[in-house]
Amino acid sequence: MTGLEQARAVADTILYEGYVLYPYRASAQKNRERFQFGVLMPPAYTRLDPSEHTSSRTECLLECGDEAGVRVFARFLQIQRRTRPDGESWDEAVEHEHERTVHVDALARGPVVFHLAADAAQTSEAAEAPETPETAVSRDERAAAGGPVTRRREALTARLTVHADRVAGPYRLLKLCCVLENMTEPPSPTAVQRRSDALPYALVSAHLLLEAPGCRFVSMTDPPRWAAAEAAACRNERTWPVLAGPPGTAQLLLSSPVILYDHPRLAPESPGDLYDATEIDEILTLRTLALTDAEKAQARATDPRAAAIVERVDALPPELLDRLHGTVRYLRAVTEPAPAGVPDPPWWDPEADASVSPQTDEVTVRGVPLRKGSRVLMRPGARRADAQDMFLAGRPAVIEAVLTDVDGRVHLAVTPQDDPAAQQYQRHGRHLYFAPDEIEPIGGAQ
Repeated sequence: MTGLEQARAVADTILYEGYVLYPYRASAQKNRERFQFGVLMPPAYTRLDPSEHTSSRTECLLECGDEAGVRVFARFLQIQRRTRPDGESWDEAVEHEHERTVHVDALARGPVVFHLAADAAQTSEAAEAPETPETAVSRDERAAAGGPVTRRREALTARLTVHADRVAGPYRLLKLCCVLENMTEPPSPTAVQRRSDALPYALVSAHLLLEAPGCRFVSMTDPPRWAAAEAAACRNERTWPVLAGPPGTAQLLLSSPVILYDHPRLAPESPGDLYDATEIDEILTLRTLALTDAEKAQARATDPRAAAIVERVDALPPELLDRLHGTVRYLRAVTEPAPAGVPDPPWWDPEADASVSPQTDEVTVRGVPLRKGSRVLMRPGARRADAQDMFLAGRPAVIEAVLTDVDGRVHLAVTPQDDPAAQQYQRHGRHLYFAPDEIEPIGGAQ
């Protein structure tokens, strides 16, 4: 898989994040009132609802010469409303990817503007009978026995504006800005009085993928020190730009409507998209397996992608389901066989290994010995932390245990000191975990 293919695979997951949610039926309330990230509404609707927006803005830093070219992929979904003969409707999606190339020497003369469009269309076809009519709900049976199914999508117009400025200094640094705007005008203001009415005129899950062959994008999440001030000055609105493609490369940048880390990738254990990437594949798979035959028939009738999930989960072999549950790693060879009749102690049980004692072990951080009960400040590492860890930075915590994994690495289990639910977490043994270089001692060990 090339770097661009890897980046596009992640972008596709973002494109369909929230598209259809478990239990994958159109009748489910969360599928009737759907929400996806990166929705750019038509201007007419944002005048009615100022909480919605028409545009997104991406600013990033690129090391390049004046002869360089940047490929910009503007990607979004277009709503296609499917209506059954009985009046039941469902919003399908049509993918759009518009590729444009802009050259740095052209940007030196001023902004470059690209006009994008998605055509309107309407089709009509006979309703198909459900695959399992004996278990299908009556609504699907009525649809199959009635008239045609209609699919309609509205015309969309958008504008992509790219401009750039050279950053003073010796690094040939370019500050690149891409603004994606929805310019669609509905036929009348009354056509978009409700959000559901405005969605067919929206760019859904809109995001950008940038490729600059022979150049290097600067990480906006963890910029080098010489570019930190310029990175902090970049203004990104409703986007989160990260380096894309394999680690160690910097020719690709994904401007995502959701928070990601640099070089995101799909979990190799995942057998396929479940369109709910904030959930755990194993949980969703098991829940889908637990659907009744009638519920599965409803899911199949909802959308081809929902039908594919049901088919894939039903056919999932046990060994792939085991991969979702966890990965078994053989960490070290047994050098001396255990005596006959004596079972090997489980490597995961601290009680079986007298060399570790999480309740009494200690670790020295910045010259201060720390153990259970020590007070510290949480300092999540920028290179390893989840984006949500920013809310923990600088907050006090109490060490609950000093743990050593099978590779010899030390981890500190802590409970935030100012958390109202701290006693509940302690009672249930639920803690946060940090490496020693991600905490700062307060005073000393207690």
